[in-house]
Amino acid sequence: MKAIGPQEVKAGLAANLARLWRYGLVLSGARDVADDLVQATCVRAIERADQFQPGTQLDRWLFSILRSIWLNELRSRRVREGGGFVDASEALVVDGGHQIETNIFAAQVLREVGGLPEAQREAVLLVYVEGLSYREAAEVLAAPIGTIMSRLAAARLTLGKMGAASEPDQARRPDDGGWR
Repeated sequence: MKAIGPQEVKAGLAANLARLWRYGLVLSGARDVADDLVQATCVRAIERADQFQPGTQLDRWLFSILRSIWLNELRSRRVREGGGFVDASEALVVDGGHQIETNIFAAQVLREVGGLPEAQREAVLLVYVEGLSYREAAEVLAAPIGTIMSRLAAARLTLGKMGAASEPDQARRPDDGGWR
């Protein structure tokens, strides 16, 4: 099969920028880092357009590139400064006075998803937000499909517990100090 060139890759990048940015935000927890990840992904995709296999999904290839760049950044950051992730609650500050109820709920969901372990956050984003199949997510994350299924099940369980704990009827009773 004939490889596609930089022009064809460039043409497909625009349609995927928002999705790449969301993935970068989930990985990094910081908007500026997500911006940098998307920019680096675009540059690398154009530079390596000849490596794209025709007949495959461009978005899956781009997600893989972005993840690779992120992992390389984490490795080098750990060596340089011993740093890690930025807490999503610090990066995703919401001005509640100007938000509608839907945006407040979305911020709560993002905060809860941000509290998941990295592997679960990635799986949740790729499958539930980006609509990748389990198999496609497994390819992007270079993990067995059973691992993806396990990560999603664990994420659902954790998020379900978080949701149940925030329900009003889960409040502490003053008389016995226990949970209802």
